[in-house]
Amino acid sequence: MKKIAIINGHPNKDSFNFGIAEAYKEGALKVGAEVKEITIAELNFDPILHFGYQKRMELEPDLLKAWEIIQWADHLVWIHPVWWGGLPALMKGFLDRLFLPGFTYQYRENSVWWDKLLKGKTAHIMTTLDQPGWYYWLFYGRPSVNQLKKSTLEFCGVKPVKVTYIGVIRNSTEVQRTQWLQQVKELGRRLK
Repeated sequence: MKKIAIINGHPNKDSFNFGIAEAYKEGALKVGAEVKEITIAELNFDPILHFGYQKRMELEPDLLKAWEIIQWADHLVWIHPVWWGGLPALMKGFLDRLFLPGFTYQYRENSVWWDKLLKGKTAHIMTTLDQPGWYYWLFYGRPSVNQLKKSTLEFCGVKPVKVTYIGVIRNSTEVQRTQWLQQVKELGRRLK
C-alpha cells in the first residue's frame, strides 16, 4: 500500500488549492493508498529561521508532527499557488524550518558533497498559476519549481519529482475547474 503525504502550501482554506488536495486524496483513497495531510496554514510555528543555520531553533510540536508524516510517506504531493514567481511565504518558512541539516540532508565533513537523507521518496508538485504553464517556464524559467523540485526535494534525494501546472486560474470557469479537479483525481488514482 502506497503511503502518501499531501502538503498544502496555500494559506487560504477557501482557495482552489484545497479543492485540488481533496480531489487528489479522493482518487488515492479509491485505489487503497494510505493518505495523511499537512495543511501548512493550520500549523502553529514560527516560519522565520531567526539564526540561519548558526543555531538550531527548537521545533514546535506541529512541525515535529509534520516531520513524522514526511518520514512516513513514500510519496509527497506538494500543492501551492505561484505568487510573484515563487512559493507563498508560509510554505517557504515551513521548508526553512523543517528541511534542516541532519533531517533531510547532511554535509560530509571536509567535503563539498552531502548525503541525501530523503532517498527512496518520490514527489509530485501541483501548482496553480495565473498564466499558462508553458509561459511560466519559457519566459520566467519556472523559479518556484526550480526552488522546490531541484534546490529542495532533489537536493534531499527525492526522485523522481513530477510537476503539474494548473491554470490559468484567474479567468477560469466553473467547467474548467471541474475538469482540472477530475484530472487531479485521476492522478491520485494512478498514485502519481
